[in-house]
Amino acid sequence: MVTDGTDLPGGCRVSCVIPALNEAPSILATLGLLQPMRDRGTEVLLVDGGSRDGTPERAHPLVDRVLTAAPGRASQMNAGAAHAQGEILWFLHADTEPSPEADQAIRGAIEDGADWGYFSVRLSGERRLFRMVERMMTARSRMTGIATGDQGIFVRRALFEQVGGFPEQPLMEDVALSVRLKRAAERRVCLPSRLITSSRRWEERGAVRVILLMWWLRLACALGVAPERLARWYR
Repeated sequence: MVTDGTDLPGGCRVSCVIPALNEAPSILATLGLLQPMRDRGTEVLLVDGGSRDGTPERAHPLVDRVLTAAPGRASQMNAGAAHAQGEILWFLHADTEPSPEADQAIRGAIEDGADWGYFSVRLSGERRLFRMVERMMTARSRMTGIATGDQGIFVRRALFEQVGGFPEQPLMEDVALSVRLKRAAERRVCLPSRLITSSRRWEERGAVRVILLMWWLRLACALGVAPERLARWYR
């Protein structure tokens, strides 16, 4: 079991892994926010799952490496982790905006002894309902230790490799990884600084409908329903 940070040197490097598929409209905004972090030594890898809208070409000047992998966030993030150079792996969605000091907050948490963690979340939309949703998401993750990909999960590389990375499944790979990490390590942290994640799925499908759907999917997942069936219901 990995439970402390004593084997990590001060100033340990963060590798940010971004899975992407047809994210041309939003990828430049996300990568632009990461440039000061690159100046501080953070490595940024974009793992493309077969985009047809020019996402890799747009991203290329703003990342350290562009990789390709089979479509699916789990396979893409595992591929990025395999090529990353940092001692800390940070998984960031392509439509998520990190806070300016997110990399420093991650390093600080790991150097203080955390094995893994995630951020509080804010939805990009302005509806009052979204404020309730984001508070519930953060509170739930704090209570249960189960994070979503929208929260920018970060983890010590040694621990990530110890648990076998993301399960290769079509949905809720973030929940499955959180379960693995909880079982293997005691020290996790939910950082107070927020990531701004796109509210587009709530806006496109209807906020209440998405909330009820996600509650149902989480319950079904807990009851052992196969991820492939959950993915069909989600779509």
